Amino acid sequence: MPSPTQPAAEEAFTPPPDRFAFLHIDLNSFFASVEQQIHEEYRGKPLAVVPTLADTTCCIAASYEAKALGIKTGTQVGEAKKICPEIILVHGDHADYAKYSERISDAVDLVCPVAHNPSIDEMVCQLLGREQEPPRARQIALSIKQSIYKNVGIALRCSIGMAPNRYLAKIASDMQKPDGLIGLLPSQLPRAIAHLELRDLPGVGARTEVRLNAKGITTMQQLLALDRTGMHRLFDSVWGDRMYHWLRGHQTEDDAGNNITQAALQKSLGHSHVLAPEHRTPAGSWAVAHKLLHKAAMRLRMEHFHTGSLAVTIRFALSKQQAAAADRSKKHFSGLHHSGWGMEARFAPCQDTLSLLEVLRSLWAQRPQNELTQHPFFVGVTLRNLIPESEFQASLFADPNNRAELSATMDKLNLKYGHTTLHFAGMLPARDSAPTRIAFTQIPVLYGLDYM
Repeated sequence: MPSPTQPAAEEAFTPPPDRFAFLHIDLNSFFASVEQQIHEEYRGKPLAVVPTLADTTCCIAASYEAKALGIKTGTQVGEAKKICPEIILVHGDHADYAKYSERISDAVDLVCPVAHNPSIDEMVCQLLGREQEPPRARQIALSIKQSIYKNVGIALRCSIGMAPNRYLAKIASDMQKPDGLIGLLPSQLPRAIAHLELRDLPGVGARTEVRLNAKGITTMQQLLALDRTGMHRLFDSVWGDRMYHWLRGHQTEDDAGNNITQAALQKSLGHSHVLAPEHRTPAGSWAVAHKLLHKAAMRLRMEHFHTGSLAVTIRFALSKQQAAAADRSKKHFSGLHHSGWGMEARFAPCQDTLSLLEVLRSLWAQRPQNELTQHPFFVGVTLRNLIPESEFQASLFADPNNRAELSATMDKLNLKYGHTTLHFAGMLPARDSAPTRIAFTQIPVLYGLDYM
């Protein structure tokens, strides 16, 4: 059997025409740029957006002035202060970022309809007909930049990638920052991307890179030398087939699926939280987990899903001595050594809080309880196997204790007066903790008085 690293014989296929079918708009240093737009006195100065004003936390985003000094996403606040004592630290507000994301999307729509929002700081436009001709596509991209500048703010810049498919458009948007505009035409492929690193490919993170390296693929040139069979074998899935075509400028069904509803795309929803010191106890972490489930269950109903799976994750802080003795300890970005535990349960699909709380309580009872698990500092609750309400098969048996009706009544009151107005007693100690955090992969939605 040939090795996946062996050069492939060129496969015979007709190259696609030199047209741009997609534009990928990536807002540059979005959270930091929004702060500079809101606060004129911050413009032109090193700035970082942080979740809390503590040296042990990390920067969520950095302005380009801060990036020039070596401060970036993930830099510890204490380290950022050492690099730049005068750095401006701003406590992030997801509501502001959600509003600006919507305003920018509206500004893009004035030029070209937004087909898809992959995240809070990204938009995708699909070009049709003569819009796909390179000169016209470039003019549309320039007009989008001008529309954002004119209708939203002068501090907000974006990089735009133009390509024959969505995957390449995303790659192109990252190739020139800030304020970039790069096009990748089929006739230029794959040589135009041969200089990139494997990690520059969407979907290739640290773990995937290690797996590819173990199979002999360490450079982009080696990856591009594979034929479709070799790519399939390398990724051991249809993902390899898709990537083979994407990197050569072809479209697949995934690109044509811009009209797929969000309900069909969404696979999970959930919340996680780094616990405040007062909640880093078994009882405190349970209260926070309870609140996270309260929020997730409410979102589940607001977004019209049922769920058939619940997963819980806990990370436990360890002393240096405990970490040295532990078989599998890790180091959190805050500097804490920790161990972790997680478990998932499957059950008959539901959407009411009380049923989900019973599942969470059952999982929680199975968590490890020993001297190494007395200081939980992170909790995550995720609902998976989401089923749109339109596809849900109702049970033939009666709803026990009218649980769905109870949840619906709680939702009405919480939407009117605030999300924690009415809740089960178990989350009371953490009622005001675990606020909605800045969202990277989704745009927070305003439900009633609060964003989620």
